[in-house]
Amino acid sequence: MAFDGRPSDNTLSRTAMKAELLDAETELRLAYAWRDERCEESLHRLITAYMRLAISMAAKFKRYGAPMNDLIQEAGLGLMKAADKFDPDRGVRFSTYAVWWIKASIQDHVMRNWSMVRTGSTSSQKSLFFNMRRVQARLEREAAARGETLDRHELRKMISTEVGVPLHDVEMMEGRLSGSDYSLNATQSTEDEGREWIDALEDDGPQASELVEHSHDIDTLRQWLVSAMTALNAREQFIVRERKLLDQPRTLESLGNELGLSKERVRQLEAAAFTKMRKSLEGQSKEVHHFLAH
Repeated sequence: MAFDGRPSDNTLSRTAMKAELLDAETELRLAYAWRDERCEESLHRLITAYMRLAISMAAKFKRYGAPMNDLIQEAGLGLMKAADKFDPDRGVRFSTYAVWWIKASIQDHVMRNWSMVRTGSTSSQKSLFFNMRRVQARLEREAAARGETLDRHELRKMISTEVGVPLHDVEMMEGRLSGSDYSLNATQSTEDEGREWIDALEDDGPQASELVEHSHDIDTLRQWLVSAMTALNAREQFIVRERKLLDQPRTLESLGNELGLSKERVRQLEAAAFTKMRKSLEGQSKEVHHFLAH
């Protein structure tokens, strides 16, 4: 399904509501067909069937002012990313997996377009952006029920504690949500000797410490994978290399033809190899075990 055009959200919604409902078995078959054979028809059916989910999630973000059609487009892109990255061998329903990608895509779009001056997109700032109004309203209702009136500073401190972010982040976000964009060349204050806001913007490029950490993580991961591969026999190592380590992964069918096995048997051997590698990786560190367990 393409999302390049600009059909109305009503048209998209009507189309999505008419789409088929997939049972678990059909969903799994389509997911395998797309992952293993890059079957475009299977991908189309999978995406079309869950566009109603994407549209439903997009509707929840209308209050942030973005056009509904744009939100649906972003939800669709998130759905496509989910389909491309989904691994049916993990035993999770596609809809459960897709929710995260759809939500992340919509949130990133809202954050990018809320203000021309990007003030950050860390996980804590996203949490604050999408929860601040709700938390503030609840705190004010609870205070009113007790017959109390919260001053602005006290309310900000309570929001900071509730959401789990620094107080200065709450103050920054409050200004962002209530104000408009300012010129980046405006001076911050008379005490800053003419320092402009543009001087305070964080460089989006990777920092030296991040590059070093990334390089270290890649080397460690490579060592773990090499160790995990040694737990496999020669045929399993061959299947894993051909299926996962090539720029153009081979299909189950082509490997089956070469090895003199059925496509299903190759898939079973691949799944068994991944199980062995998983056990080896889980023994490498607590972090890997925690990641694989979720």
